[in-house]
Amino acid sequence: MSNSNNNQLNIPQAREAMDRFKMQAAQEVGVNLTNGYNGHLTSREAGSVGGQMVKKMIEAYEQGLQ
Repeated sequence: MSNSNNNQLNIPQAREAMDRFKMQAAQEVGVNLTNGYNGHLTSREAGSVGGQMVKKMIEAYEQGLQ
């Protein structure tokens, strides 16, 4: 199994938008994020931010289908 990191954005200019999206999702679930490294977060907190982001992306996709 390869150990390569595949967390690269396909469009590098999207980094700022993704960071804003992450901060918005964190605020919605009550997690205090800072710019840069957030190693102080618990797995639960980090998971809730990621889960909120996925939820919002699915909602946006479903809206696009209508």
